[in-house]
Amino acid sequence: MDYKIVFSDIDGTLLNTEHHVLPRTADAIRQITARGIPFALVSARMPEAIAPIVDEIGATAAVISYNGGLVITPDGQELNDERMTRAHTEAVLAQIARDYPGASMNYYAGHTWYVRDRADPEVQQEERITTVTSVEADFAALIAAGTLPSKLLAMGEADLIVRMEKELSPAFPELTVIRSAPHLLEIIARTVSKATGIAVLLNHYGIDRTEALAFGDNYNDIAMLRYVGHSVAMGNAPDKIKAIATSVTEGNDADGIYHFLRKNLVV
Repeated sequence: MDYKIVFSDIDGTLLNTEHHVLPRTADAIRQITARGIPFALVSARMPEAIAPIVDEIGATAAVISYNGGLVITPDGQELNDERMTRAHTEAVLAQIARDYPGASMNYYAGHTWYVRDRADPEVQQEERITTVTSVEADFAALIAAGTLPSKLLAMGEADLIVRMEKELSPAFPELTVIRSAPHLLEIIARTVSKATGIAVLLNHYGIDRTEALAFGDNYNDIAMLRYVGHSVAMGNAPDKIKAIATSVTEGNDADGIYHFLRKNLVV
């Protein structure tokens, strides 16, 4: 099939376990963009944590950040910027502080990542992985100033994150509460998903979703994988994700994206 656009999740999909793009995968992406096929990175990450990956690939790319909340074209035009409401933000933060004091909370607003304590080991680890520097802030002061979050992120032990997802999801039906990794819990407006972000970009390019190809590996990729015409799960994905996808390729440590593109004559 002739795909007219390619979307890819980042962590666990495009990046290997050492948080790098493998050379053959980067070369394959450069080949498709050289042929005029747009490439877009779709992630829970903030834009500043995606930019170094675009540089590592060495190709132009659109960015769908915050699981679809912020959509940016390769030339920097922001097509969509959707935030959580004040009421939801205050309620979620209050419940987490009360019921899950062991969770490390992060407050992402547009192009800035706010934390309560930069010395927090979870924050330091995330800074090393993303190469983005966080900013210490009082979350209540941000809310009072009208700086509402694109997303809230809880970091913690895997069993805590599972419990938070299980209990917060029914408590806040207007929000999407979903794991993006065993130790990460993303909280965004329910109106936002990777599928809605993709729809915004497809409309910008004038491409139908049936002509789109997407790669993913985790639970926050489900909406994306169900939305596009052809979805590909990585070999390292959970079985539930593989069952949803149209195809399954090799894992992120084995050039899964490259192998699918090569086998299907895309490169």
